[in-house]
Amino acid sequence: MNNKSENVVWHHHSVSRDLRSTQKGHKPCVLWFTGLSGSGKSTVANEVDYLLHQRGVHTYVLDGDNVRHGLNGDLGFSDKDRVENIRRIGEVAKLFVDAGIVVSTAFISPFKVDRSMVRKQLTEGEFFEVFIDTPIEVCESRDPKGLYKKARAGEIKNFTGISSAYEAPEQADVHVKTEGKTIEECAAVVIQALLKAGIIA
Repeated sequence: MNNKSENVVWHHHSVSRDLRSTQKGHKPCVLWFTGLSGSGKSTVANEVDYLLHQRGVHTYVLDGDNVRHGLNGDLGFSDKDRVENIRRIGEVAKLFVDAGIVVSTAFISPFKVDRSMVRKQLTEGEFFEVFIDTPIEVCESRDPKGLYKKARAGEIKNFTGISSAYEAPEQADVHVKTEGKTIEECAAVVIQALLKAGIIA
């Protein structure tokens, strides 16, 4: 049964994406941070956000845990719920891009097809898949929330990297290998990619 209304029409606004971008002085985009739990996604995204803010760039960060407190508070962690989680975030990120903002999303987003789905919703050059590449043994040694320990004990089902698959990007737009690097060094890799792409000057 399809509950979607048939009487919904897209409303076009006088202020375009290009006008918003021109006003802000930079191009909008999505920085899609993906990686295992404990890899440093939120930490690096936060540092990138700070550095961009220092440059006068209009930004926002959508963090996985924060979003599950509200917008996605009704979702669990089954494969089906993970797909819906990413679909909703993709739609929200698209709205931020339309507003002329550089939006960072910090989500495990374990499935390639879901990340690809979000990319396809945006104009070419507006989506940057940022792979926070941290070995699972390093993530597990950090275990800031004690989740790996619980997953190993069977207390958490569908835990990515343990009892649920993580499909690492094969050709990420930005590949950040975190081992042996500081947070600042990791964030600098992302900033350099944005400079090279002409998102920021």
